[in-house]
Amino acid sequence: MTTSLDCLYSFRRCPYAMRARLGILFAGLQVELREVTLKNKPAQMLAISPKGTVPVLQLADGAVIEESRDIMVWALEQQDPQGLLEATILPKANDLIEQNDNEFKYWLDRYKYADRHLEMTQAEYRQRGEAFLQVLESLLEKSAHLLGEAPSIADIGIMPFVRQFAHVDRDVFSQLPYPHLQRWLQHWLEHPLFLQTMVKLPVWQEGDDGVVFPAGS
Repeated sequence: MTTSLDCLYSFRRCPYAMRARLGILFAGLQVELREVTLKNKPAQMLAISPKGTVPVLQLADGAVIEESRDIMVWALEQQDPQGLLEATILPKANDLIEQNDNEFKYWLDRYKYADRHLEMTQAEYRQRGEAFLQVLESLLEKSAHLLGEAPSIADIGIMPFVRQFAHVDRDVFSQLPYPHLQRWLQHWLEHPLFLQTMVKLPVWQEGDDGVVFPAGS
């Protein structure tokens, strides 16, 4: 049933995998989704992507896309009904995602796992991460989304990481002086496509029937 579909290996709670799924949903595409557990990665995924991280997309022609940013772009270059790849803002979107993936993710990991990184306190790691949140807050003071009134690839590429930051300590996040960012995040947490992104699926094992994502015709 799913042999003609591109195949996405994913993990529901991984922010990289979240943004790949969001890209597919915003593009209006369908894939075969294989939910994996990171403690027991399937041999089929490791065979096509030995680095062993998610998401990994194997196209129907056998080509493999191993990076979440590339999966988002691949999807939206096929169909982009909401203009997430709008050319006039794409350079700025790429800069923001680059900052997210390098600087912010570095401090996010240390904030989340402060007990593994004892060079600073958790509060100090949070404050380092807030430098990027302040950039986002400044942008969101001007418009509903990061780069204008309409969403862009920057929004779906960054939101899962802000979500992860907020969930380290929701009470603390709610008290931070970033009302526009908090409103933006809440909007995305309630967005129908994000809710669709987070539907729970059983862990895929060899021999299982494929799950079409998103479900439907």
